[in-house]
Amino acid sequence: MPEAASPAVSSRSLSFSSPASSPRSSLVPASLLLSRGVVRLEVMLKLTTAILALAAGVYTYLGVRDLLNGSATTVFFAALIYSVAVSVGIYAFWVFLMQFMPHVVDRAGRWLMFGCMLLGSLMIVAMSSWLNASALAGAAAIRQHLAITVQDYTRDLDAANTNAIAAQGLLPDIQIAASRFAKLAEAERTGSLTGTAGSGTVVQLLTQMSSQLDSLGKEVEASGKRVSTLFEEGGKHLAKMRELVSDGGPISERSDGFATESLALMGVIANLQQTSVAPAVKRAATSLSSSFIAPAASGRSLDLADRQTAVVGKVEGAVAAQATSLAAAADAILDRPKIEPARFQAMSPAEAVLRYAGDFIPSWAGAISIDLMPAVLVLILCVVHAAIRREGLPASHASTMTAAELMAALKMAREVEQASRSVAEPAEPAAPVTPDQPAPVAEPAAAADENVTALASARHVK
Repeated sequence: MPEAASPAVSSRSLSFSSPASSPRSSLVPASLLLSRGVVRLEVMLKLTTAILALAAGVYTYLGVRDLLNGSATTVFFAALIYSVAVSVGIYAFWVFLMQFMPHVVDRAGRWLMFGCMLLGSLMIVAMSSWLNASALAGAAAIRQHLAITVQDYTRDLDAANTNAIAAQGLLPDIQIAASRFAKLAEAERTGSLTGTAGSGTVVQLLTQMSSQLDSLGKEVEASGKRVSTLFEEGGKHLAKMRELVSDGGPISERSDGFATESLALMGVIANLQQTSVAPAVKRAATSLSSSFIAPAASGRSLDLADRQTAVVGKVEGAVAAQATSLAAAADAILDRPKIEPARFQAMSPAEAVLRYAGDFIPSWAGAISIDLMPAVLVLILCVVHAAIRREGLPASHASTMTAAELMAALKMAREVEQASRSVAEPAEPAAPVTPDQPAPVAEPAAAADENVTALASARHVK
């Protein structure tokens, strides 16, 4: 009878088997696992993005605070507003991409979304990442700037001291020349040069040359003491600057103290260059040869006068040779390049991080990663959704259906059964029922009960 056949057909179309009845039914498809994972991690994704955006905002606040001028209240609110705007912008940007980019399947739309992500990433780096790097490595970058400046000042001080004491190398030559003229004067007193003992013209000339050279030697020696004093003073300033570099405390205060010491050191370097005695040696050497005036012979006899004149000529030649030698040595010192000490330039943490970016690559990497880490999550979502679309979601079975889904399926089965009965009843005439024939009412229900899992059993299987 149609009434008995319809429930059997309906029950066969809605047969739900338990996981124990078939080994394959226990294997959950990968696409279903991925879909469930996306649903479970949706809150986690938003929470992670919010935390990263908050961290970026905090470091942006620390970085932008050092760039603003004004009262403490103005700086605080301006930096706070900027950092909040950055955090909200970063969070909204990545959430938008997480919601829309994985579902764009056409190639043109996908490339446009990648272009938007690249443009937004560049804007995030421009408005936040470099400030994050300033907050992370700004103090270290300024400390490195101070250390490099100390090295430059040390080099300039050494060069200025070298140029200043170079004239001290002329002191032995000057002293030897003065001593030689003094010995010649002593020898002439006994008549060794002219053959006549006494203190005449030759003795006076030799004594005069010895005195001039001796005076020049004393000037060079005194200059050496001044150079030594200035060099020690410069060393003290350098020691203080090194202490400021390695000391603790706020970097801005140390930078101000460093600037004060650098000005004092620049003055010491300038004094060292002015203390050099090389110009004085050159002037004295030129004066020895150009202003030499040969005295007239004072001998009582013509023969003695001739001998005195001959000796004076030899002395003049010796003086000219000595003057030429000293002038050449002084010129060699003066030809050395003049030292121009580097001026200390105070920097903000952001400027220092940008100038010495190559030395703080890990800090830059961390600063950029805080802002762009959600890009990796967006790409993961794109890959997962592509895999889900490629495999497709399987139809639900008893092991994965909820109670509400099972009740809806049973209701749909009953509706299909009723529709089948309404179509089949006009096609077959009703058979007469005799009093001896029992009504087959319980059989379809029994057949349906055999193949349809009860609601309690379905819940237990799930």
